[in-house]
Amino acid sequence: MSRREDAAYDTLVVEERADRMVVTLCRPDARNAISGRMIAELHRVCEELERTPRLLLLTGHGGVFAGGADIAELRRRGRDEALQGINSRLFERVRRLPLPTVAAVPGWALGGGAELAYACDLRIAGPDAVFGNPEPGLGILAAAGACWRLRELVGESVAKQVLLAGRTLDARAALGCGLVLDVVPADRLLEEAHALLDRMARSSALALRLTKLVTDASGAHPVADDLAQAVLFESPGKQERMTRFLEKKGGRA
Repeated sequence: MSRREDAAYDTLVVEERADRMVVTLCRPDARNAISGRMIAELHRVCEELERTPRLLLLTGHGGVFAGGADIAELRRRGRDEALQGINSRLFERVRRLPLPTVAAVPGWALGGGAELAYACDLRIAGPDAVFGNPEPGLGILAAAGACWRLRELVGESVAKQVLLAGRTLDARAALGCGLVLDVVPADRLLEEAHALLDRMARSSALALRLTKLVTDASGAHPVADDLAQAVLFESPGKQERMTRFLEKKGGRA
């Protein structure tokens, strides 16, 4: 599998492979806090993945995913910046990337860091992972998706415990409420995350893309199901994959 690292980033380490991008949040002096510069660089990542759809693995440097947003920058922001949705627009863009996204969370994922992880399709955690949204303690709210996305992921009760009561979810609690797919040893976190992407990469990219589109659509959508399936039924990938399956089974279903 060919790979190369792109050095043209200041707050990210970006490794490009044929079927995926591996993006590491990297501001070691600030627990990988999400700054305006990091937001701009993540937009560049999204632009590349929209232009050339691939899987995305998102993680953090130094045993931390992201310790929150950059508080010094947040303190300077006012009403106009809030209305720009600086973080929320990026996280929604991550959510809408064509192919699946995985967050590998090694440690703290707080505030904006947690919201970025929530925006990914799947999360896998190390044993020291901790999710939380302490924004009300700073006089603000978790306005980049947590107030509605977390409820969709874990249910209203747990979401309110996190958002209103300041509860943090350690790796075990996050697994118990379905926020993460698995908890794995720290030294195997990236290996297991890549194994997850490997499994998805063996599927049809078009099927993954359409499945994600239909799953993310709001409400009941039988027409969307039918249209997506119609596209796939006419695709070469469907014919090839089902033929291989039947040949392995000796022609039996």
